[in-house]
Amino acid sequence: MSEPGTLAGRVCVLAGGSGGIGGTLARALHAEGAPLVIGYRRARERAEALAADLRAAGAAAVATVGGDLSEEATRDALLAAARGLGDPYGLVVLAGDPARPLDAVATQAEIESSLRDNYVGPMLLARSFSTACARGAGGGAIVLFSTMQGVALFEGSLGYASPKAALIHGARLLAKEVGGPADVRVNVVAPGVTAAGMAEASIRSGKYDRFVSGGAIRRFGRPEDVVRAVRFFLEPDGYVTGQVLTVDGGLTLRRDVLGR
Repeated sequence: MSEPGTLAGRVCVLAGGSGGIGGTLARALHAEGAPLVIGYRRARERAEALAADLRAAGAAAVATVGGDLSEEATRDALLAAARGLGDPYGLVVLAGDPARPLDAVATQAEIESSLRDNYVGPMLLARSFSTACARGAGGGAIVLFSTMQGVALFEGSLGYASPKAALIHGARLLAKEVGGPADVRVNVVAPGVTAAGMAEASIRSGKYDRFVSGGAIRRFGRPEDVVRAVRFFLEPDGYVTGQVLTVDGGLTLRRDVLGR
């Protein structure tokens, strides 16, 4: 039985939940007593190692499920694993692909691949999960991951940013469709330049140093910054739905200072 304000006993699915941000989130939720299903596409060893660490640290159950979210069998397996642990409550879809084109301009195949990885799979999983939550008695909370490039215009990001922007619109539509008495909330977190996951290698290369040296932001984001935003949306007594929270230190607001 969960306590007010905590996630103890509330089953959460973290799709793509074994990476830098996902791992930090998994540890935080598991420490509250939330049973977890950790989804992965290729990094099986990393996911299994994280699950083993969590099981050793606390009593809440942890399951892992591998596969591509664009495949129905994978989405069904994630839901089945969640039901095996109890009533599904929380879904966080961290899965995605940076969709960096091999050449300067993304090809049709690259754009279609990005759409599948960054919109189709996550949105179909969210829709199925919302239905599962609506059938239960405790409602649910869904958090999808977009990016600062999905809320602001960054040149050269057409293949990646467009599906992530579509994800925000889709989340709002889903929130409208599944909210109300069912109390299924759907929100979006849009991280900025965060020292984890997709952006970590770019930070190490110095690609984003100009944002700090130019005064747009005072530091790069940390996984904990993003996790706090996700946890806010997962709050059992939450009263927010259909919203996007950009966790970028103000970068999308202050990029103009670089041109001064």
